[in-house]
Amino acid sequence: MTKVSSVIVPYAAYLRVYEPLAAFPEPERGHWERYARRDDLPSYQDELRRSLADLAAVPPAPVPVHESDDAFVLETDGEVRVCPWRTRLRGWQALEGLAEEYPLPVLDALLPPVVRNETSRDYERWLAEHPDARPWIRTSTWQVPINWFVLFADEEREYAKGSAGEVPVLRYRTPMVQARRRVARGLRALRDSVDESLLIDGLVDVGRWLEEFHPRSLVELDYGGLVHALPAGALEDDHSAADVSEGIAALRRGDEGGAAEAYGRLVERWRAVRDLRSAN
Repeated sequence: MTKVSSVIVPYAAYLRVYEPLAAFPEPERGHWERYARRDDLPSYQDELRRSLADLAAVPPAPVPVHESDDAFVLETDGEVRVCPWRTRLRGWQALEGLAEEYPLPVLDALLPPVVRNETSRDYERWLAEHPDARPWIRTSTWQVPINWFVLFADEEREYAKGSAGEVPVLRYRTPMVQARRRVARGLRALRDSVDESLLIDGLVDVGRWLEEFHPRSLVELDYGGLVHALPAGALEDDHSAADVSEGIAALRRGDEGGAAEAYGRLVERWRAVRDLRSAN
């Protein structure tokens, strides 16, 4: 479980890919081998703390000046896997989407135009030198996209109830080969049932992203700060991946009523989060 800190955790969920050390060329592989042996490995709240410190600066720094050399580390089945933070790259990408999230006057107050323009030029120059760059982590605020749930099965769900000094944890982990297989099955079912939808577009995008990584990778969906947006009982009873899986299975059978019922349960479960977002 995650210890409570003084950091205000945003209502954000994370989709992460942990790659085996063999996926990294030297000298980066050597760096991660040494890094994984550290006793003080940081948490996602540590990454958040650093990002908030940059935003609190005057003028604010929406992305770090230098790329992070930190990562999340997992050791499963005797193999070490790492998920590099790549905070600078993710900051650039998040900045591109801010215009869709906030009205222009609010955005100007948060990040002055001169700061945004300079940051965008920096990203364009960097991207010209690193055209194949991609993040190991995707972030979604105020929701878990439905297409993320497609990658996982209910039996891969891990829930830890929070206790004194700790917060709850809800996450899923699956092998990359399973995630890719579920994407393919989900796309077939959706395309056979509907002509086009945002869910299809999102699933295609996630599938292309997964193809960029080593086949022995692990994929993780972490509710992150969203555990603070869901009531304790609702979090414990949250089996959203099962609902999505049931809905896709119903589509494959041609059972539109069953698919609608599963989707209705999903929508109702996340209504509290949607209402909380509207209140803010």
